[in-house]
Amino acid sequence: MTDSSQFLKYFDPRLFSAELRAKTKDGALKEMVELVAKGDGVRDKALLFEMLSRREQLGSTGIGNGVAIPHGRSLAVVDTKVVFARSTKGIPFESIDDQPAHLFFLIVAPPQDKRNEYLPLLGKIAELVQEKSARDALMAVEDWSGLRSVVSEALGEK
Repeated sequence: MTDSSQFLKYFDPRLFSAELRAKTKDGALKEMVELVAKGDGVRDKALLFEMLSRREQLGSTGIGNGVAIPHGRSLAVVDTKVVFARSTKGIPFESIDDQPAHLFFLIVAPPQDKRNEYLPLLGKIAELVQEKSARDALMAVEDWSGLRSVVSEALGEK
């Protein structure tokens, strides 16, 4: 997974939120599950939320620096999807640095994905948000095309 077009194929303009309304971790997860459900291939929103909540109980997916990457595999989805969402105020997410999360990448995948895309996608997102300049640019995106531009630039493309 090297170029931005291959990476961005997991995203969908319907799975973009410039501003989450949620103020809690559960609220953020529910709001992002609602976004995923706007796309195709979601069998059961409640099951998806339950899986994500259980995953968070194992350990927070708040990786620090204002970023959270909630993720998991579930029969509730047909194929791999990524939601991008932002909270300018920040949401307490039990992150490893105890700071609120502002940038969210929710990744959901079916239990088996033949192309083995789930873990490389998770790794690529974690790599993308390591740079402060990329996080700052993501905080400034207002729409889907802005997200595409930031991702392309962060992955070394124009």
